[in-house]
Amino acid sequence: MKAVLSSLAKAFGQLADPAIVRVATKSIAITIALFVMMGIALYYGLVWAGSAYGWSSAGWAEAIAAVLLAIIGFWFLFRIVALAVLQFFADKIVAAVEARHYPDLAEKAQPLPLPQDLANSVRGMGRALGFNLAALPFALVLLFTAIGPAVIFLAVNAVLLGRELTDMAWLRHCEGERHASPVPRNERILLGGVIATMMLVPVLNLVAPVVGAAAGTHLAHHAMQRNRSANA
Repeated sequence: MKAVLSSLAKAFGQLADPAIVRVATKSIAITIALFVMMGIALYYGLVWAGSAYGWSSAGWAEAIAAVLLAIIGFWFLFRIVALAVLQFFADKIVAAVEARHYPDLAEKAQPLPLPQDLANSVRGMGRALGFNLAALPFALVLLFTAIGPAVIFLAVNAVLLGRELTDMAWLRHCEGERHASPVPRNERILLGGVIATMMLVPVLNLVAPVVGAAAGTHLAHHAMQRNRSANA
């Protein structure tokens, strides 16, 4: 608990760092642009469907439906899309955190090549889609409880986000031993839960992935430090 809170505090404290600001601006802009394009595609798709079935409404009904569907899609898919986009810039966030807080270790880091960054992003998106779809039937069963679906999706995304956000830093130092992440499971899940909750709050959800990546970097380094001390 203490390590996670400390990592989050340091992450928020570095949000004004120019390197972090640049990455946050790019990732937020790309994420929003993707959802805007999704809304436009939905609109034209609905217009085409209306024409195909002989239903005409001068485009107003299609526009309203497209906006509503885009908002719903933004609400449910934001975590998946935002994290996938962030993966492309994650190395820069991790590097900025390491340069400020862990300069000695930053020199030993091995930045991931673009193909591996892309592969990690695709794998992460696949896991997120797969686990959320697997959780959907259970959420539907608990729909009558109102809070049940939110709890299920929060738990699933806490596990997923905790892994992704700590791996962003760990992969730069693991020397290929991806399976051996030193960050304790309880710390990963707690961080993932906090970030998943932040992603449900308007405006705050835009910076949540960046805060998570920075905090995950601190957790990874704290865990590596503990390992080094234990093996000394």
